[in-house]
Amino acid sequence: MRLGIDFGTSNCAAAALVDGTVVPVDFDGARQFRTTVWFPDVMRDADQFELDDAMAAQVEQLVDGFSRDARAAGRNRTLQAMRSEAIRIVRREWMEARMREPASSTTLLQNAVYGDAALDAYFIEEEGNLVQSPKSMLGYQLHPRARQTIAGIAAHILEHIRLTASRQFGQTIRTAVLGRPVQFRSSIGDAGNEQALSILREAAAAAGFDAVEFLEEPAAAAMAHHAASHQRHDVVVVDIGGGTTDIAHASVGGDQAPQVHRAWGVARGGTDIDLALSLSSYMPLFGRGITRVPNHHYVEAAMVQDMPRQRDFRTHKYDEVPAPYGPRLEALQETGNTARLYREVEACKIALSSQNLHANALAFIEPGLEVSTDAALLDQAAGTYLRDLNSLLAQVRADIGHDPAVVFVTGGMSRAPYLRAAAAAAFPGAQLVTGDPSFGVVNGLAYRAAIAD
Repeated sequence: MRLGIDFGTSNCAAAALVDGTVVPVDFDGARQFRTTVWFPDVMRDADQFELDDAMAAQVEQLVDGFSRDARAAGRNRTLQAMRSEAIRIVRREWMEARMREPASSTTLLQNAVYGDAALDAYFIEEEGNLVQSPKSMLGYQLHPRARQTIAGIAAHILEHIRLTASRQFGQTIRTAVLGRPVQFRSSIGDAGNEQALSILREAAAAAGFDAVEFLEEPAAAAMAHHAASHQRHDVVVVDIGGGTTDIAHASVGGDQAPQVHRAWGVARGGTDIDLALSLSSYMPLFGRGITRVPNHHYVEAAMVQDMPRQRDFRTHKYDEVPAPYGPRLEALQETGNTARLYREVEACKIALSSQNLHANALAFIEPGLEVSTDAALLDQAAGTYLRDLNSLLAQVRADIGHDPAVVFVTGGMSRAPYLRAAAAAAFPGAQLVTGDPSFGVVNGLAYRAAIAD
């Protein structure tokens, strides 16, 4: 049996074709799980931490640097406070190094928690290592150690999927078709695509897959639409996900095999709207645009998928930022609170797609703190992404030279009515068909896996 796997920026899903029917893999009663993993053992081994000579020297170097910075800023910091901060930094690096050690891999997998349960566990335990949306980092310039870490995390997630599917279907699964975007999010151009695929191949091998095949996600969605179509027709598939937006032009339906003519993509999606909404509607509560705190601090806090930026945010000092903003920023630095805030932003974005006003209580930052956001602010936050989407749709329309019979819209962000409206407006002569937002791609991957089996 070959498995179809949608390894998404925001969520993961998997399915297989059984007796002609797509059967989704069940993850603790759900057909998908958030692409988030929590490794509790990284911190539960913290009592084993002891400073060796090299780490002690690193602590002294950090203390010297803190002291120089304090003098230059005209601030008084005690030696004890600077040493405590330096030890925390060295200790965190030690724990991250332990996570990369092969010997710890089995233990980490056994104790790892996935999806929304990973967030809940992290919030309750207030320790461990939480990783969100590792897919968003696959195409970026990575230090060799960072690449190893990302590949290891992806391997844990893929092995969780493989083992769960093997138990459900009663057979050991060793092969799969993985969905991939047309363009991965990248800081190194086209080389980012090759790097991302290379990391995923490494991760799949480490997860126990003997062979994997990649299929562009809009092509997979086209296969799902083909399976449900009795008549042959021309279709433009618009797959709007958390991290990427992909489009395919295909001929589907009837007795002939589906034919994908061309694919387009941009490395932007729902997480870009999340970031813009967080910065415009939530971060002013922490002093954005009011205090002298640099804007990039707020970007670091909001981008929970970016581990280096999250680490940078936790190192900033806000004791001299006036109240209430300084204390709120310090509260946001506490373990788990950037993830809590991000989950509130996501909930706000979803709610404002169907209602005009949404309120969030932020008691984990400050008792009684609340933010109220209206649909106009969401429209503003989505503006930059919408311009990119409209530009991509116009390019597709110009390239194919006509309206297709159908525009098939799928992907997690396709629930947003303003995005469906944009797709419909780009092809006014086409019928708009909405697929299953969460499972349009994975259903097509399951069909492709069965054909190749």
